[in-house]
Amino acid sequence: MRSEVRTIAWRGGVVEILDQRKLPRAVRYLRLKTARQVAKAIRDMAIRGAPAIGVAAAMGLALTAYRSKTKSREKLLERLRESYMVLRASRPTAVNLFWALDRVMRVAESSRAAEEARRRVVEEALRIMEEDIEANKRMGEYGARLIEDGDGILTHCNAGALATAGYGTALGVIRAAHAQGKRIRVYACETRPRLQGAKLTVWELMQDGIPVKLITDNMAAFLMQRGEVSKVIVGADRIIAKTGHVINKIGTLSHAIAAKYYGIPFLVAAPTSTIDFESRVEEV
Repeated sequence: MRSEVRTIAWRGGVVEILDQRKLPRAVRYLRLKTARQVAKAIRDMAIRGAPAIGVAAAMGLALTAYRSKTKSREKLLERLRESYMVLRASRPTAVNLFWALDRVMRVAESSRAAEEARRRVVEEALRIMEEDIEANKRMGEYGARLIEDGDGILTHCNAGALATAGYGTALGVIRAAHAQGKRIRVYACETRPRLQGAKLTVWELMQDGIPVKLITDNMAAFLMQRGEVSKVIVGADRIIAKTGHVINKIGTLSHAIAAKYYGIPFLVAAPTSTIDFESRVEEV
């Protein structure tokens, strides 16, 4: 995605998010000032994608800390815990959300005074955002090594800059391969029922001039059978460490089964914050 377009940004006590419900027809930003507004934006899918949700949740806690005037460490922590519970309930499937919230709360609870906690919470939220962008760029670099010149790549849903703080996971790999001069073509599944592939992935790739064709979800196996797809790459909402299960947008399983049948490599690009080290798949 072009550098001037950011999914989420901190603007001096205001969180700006790109309202993805308006894409691709309009580029509009929401200005959020409270954790509850951030939670609503997550629930309403104004911002979506597991890494982006994690960053947004961290920013929600940062808003609570930044806007609190209390000089009491205990009262500030109480307000942060209230915001924590509101944000935690906004999207139960994205483990990045819980990871980011817990990380910021550990910083707050380890602070000795309210002012220190306020400063450190904001700094930690911004650090999470920047780390996500850097991790995505590294994933793109590593993943691009698996992409060959002339590859036809199938992707499902949107795992690009819009699903992260920037650059993207699955689309980050595609973006990096394209930047290296590899001639690739992308097949973006429309991704019903919310059409994230049609509305978001195609828009992203067109912004970067990467060749992309929009296909219906049930065309994927047909294209594999014809030899037009040589790689499948997706992101993930959650990866279960104990068993290796990948939890992602509905429809991903059928692509994985078809890819296995036709002997096509199936790649998952996700940061470590997406890995769930505690849960079993039956609990998710």
